[in-house]
This record gives sequence, structure tokens and C-alpha cells, in this order.
Amino acid sequence: MFSDEEVERYARHLVLREVGGPGQQALKSARIALVGAGGLGAPASLYLAAAGVGHIRIIDPDVVDRSNLQRQVIYAEADLGTPKVAASARHLTALNPNVTIDPVQARLDEANAAELLGGLDLVLDGTDDFATRFAVNGACVAHGISLVAGAIGRWTGQVGVFGSRPCYRCLVPEIPPDAETCSAVGVMGALAGVIGSMMALEAIKLITGAGQALTGRLLIYDALSAEVRTVRLGPDPACSVCA
Repeated sequence: MFSDEEVERYARHLVLREVGGPGQQALKSARIALVGAGGLGAPASLYLAAAGVGHIRIIDPDVVDRSNLQRQVIYAEADLGTPKVAASARHLTALNPNVTIDPVQARLDEANAAELLGGLDLVLDGTDDFATRFAVNGACVAHGISLVAGAIGRWTGQVGVFGSRPCYRCLVPEIPPDAETCSAVGVMGALAGVIGSMMALEAIKLITGAGQALTGRLLIYDALSAEVRTVRLGPDPACSVCA
């Protein structure tokens, strides 16, 4: 049941045919994790908390740095030096006190992924290193959890949704030898908002059952040319994780 305050807060969702009361209740009951509270996790967490996702676990080992403020819009100057998960929890609770934020200041890896992600309904991965992405994917496949994965660099971003098959390792079997990071090549700040918001939107669609999610597909956005294309992904018969 929703309180009068919640009915007012979620009014624009409740009148959406594809969401309505049942969809909003599904959001309220959902337990999800955001791995990475940076450029993608920041906007995604704001929209997921605003949407009323009931339990959000935020996993990140870092503290807020001034260079983050160009794109990680959840933080402010006053948060510098504060663990990102603590600052995120404070701001998200202020945005929507009806949701539970579970901050976990830790680096997710193969050793702790199963513990940190077990028992959840959905995981969003906005990290920028392949070792973490592989650990997240492995745990999601093992637990049967859908994964929304995003990535950005320079002016280009991508979003994909992975179920049991194909999984993320079907797309990226090994760490690319020329893998780049935003700190090395740069990234347009507003692009993080676009891709992070798309990740939140895919998560909301998956939770509510609205529309057609990007499951088994990868959306690629080129901000410089303002072009979007979607490619279909197939399972890798030799995948080391899901085959």
C-alpha cells in the first residue's frame, strides 16, 4: 500500500498505463544494486531513488574527488573527501526518504561478488574496469540476476541488458589489450547523464515489465554525431561463463 505522500510523489507514474499501481508496487518491492557510484552510477541512482525503487545497494570503494564533479552530479564541493557511498546515501535519502539506501564501501571482485550481489532482483554496473565487470557478470549469471551494463568514453556511450545468455562475457570474452579509462582519454560530462539515465530507464522497464528492454541487445550512442544504433547480441557457444 502507498501512503498519501507516496501517491502524490509517484502520481505521474501511477497514471502511466505501462506502470500504474502494480508497476509502482514492483518498484517499491525491488532490491537492486548499483556497482559504481561514479559518472554512470550517480545519475542512475538519482532516477532510481526518485522512481521509488525500494532498496538500493550502492557499492564503491572511492571517495569524492574534485575531478568527479564535472559529471558525477549527485556530489557537491562539500562532499570532497567523503566516501562516495556515504555521500550518495545522504543525497538519495534527502531526495526520497521512502527508499532504503544500503551503502557498501568496498571494491567488488571475484572473492566478494557473490556475497554482495546475492539475493537481489537486478544489478546495474557502471564501473570502468573490466576485472570488476567480469566479476559482476559472473555473479549475476550464477544467481540468475539480470544485469544492466553501461560504459562511456570520450563522446560515446553504450547500454546493454544481459540475462543468463548472452552474458557480458559473450560480448567481451577477455580484457581488451587497448582498454581505455575516462581518466586517460577524457569524457564529456553530459554524456554520463545520458547513459546513466538510460541505465535507470532499462532497470525500471525490467522491474515493471513495461515495454521491451534491451535484453540481448546493445545500444550505442555517438554524442558528437547525435546518432544511435542498436545491435543484437548472440550467445557465444564458447563463453567461459554462460556456455
